[in-house]
Amino acid sequence: MTGEQPARRRDAAATREAILAAAVVEFTAHGYDRAGVRQIAERAGVTAMMINRYFGSKQGLFAEAVDRCFAPPTVVGTSRQGLPGEMARSLAGRTAPGAEPLDPFLLMLRSAADPEAAGIVRQGIERHAGARLAGLIGGPEAELRAQLGLALAAGTWLLRTVVGVGALAAADEERLARLLASMLEPVTGPAAGADPDGRA
Repeated sequence: MTGEQPARRRDAAATREAILAAAVVEFTAHGYDRAGVRQIAERAGVTAMMINRYFGSKQGLFAEAVDRCFAPPTVVGTSRQGLPGEMARSLAGRTAPGAEPLDPFLLMLRSAADPEAAGIVRQGIERHAGARLAGLIGGPEAELRAQLGLALAAGTWLLRTVVGVGALAAADEERLARLLASMLEPVTGPAAGADPDGRA
């Protein structure tokens, strides 16, 4: 009896992981409203009832999918040193033609129209990328400045990869990184918290 318990725990963990991985795929591809519980369950190889068992509801599953997408560092790294340049190079590379899609941005774009989902995405942004960037920036108004930096990243991603506006979509990666770094420096750089008179 005792020997069977670890196997059951492993199966439960694997089932939960399969559901969550399937949910990320479906929510990223279709958004919160159009991603169906049955489609997620089918992709995961389980019944729809299992989703309620492990996550309580579609909303609960979406909240964990958001955490799964937003928790790992993507455009915002983990080092304070050279932050504007590193963030700019990462953004330019991650939005280049043929780059792997950025799941957090896709999830945000395709779910923002639903008020309930938008609230969950907002919390995910603030809890993960926003908090991480604010912590790296530090100083006065770090949260505001971090969110301005994220707005620049999200706008660049949207126009470069989704809309595909000409000059931005065709921009040389190194040139784009330099321009982005110069734009990020005022809000994420060491002097970002100073007022126009140069005081902190």
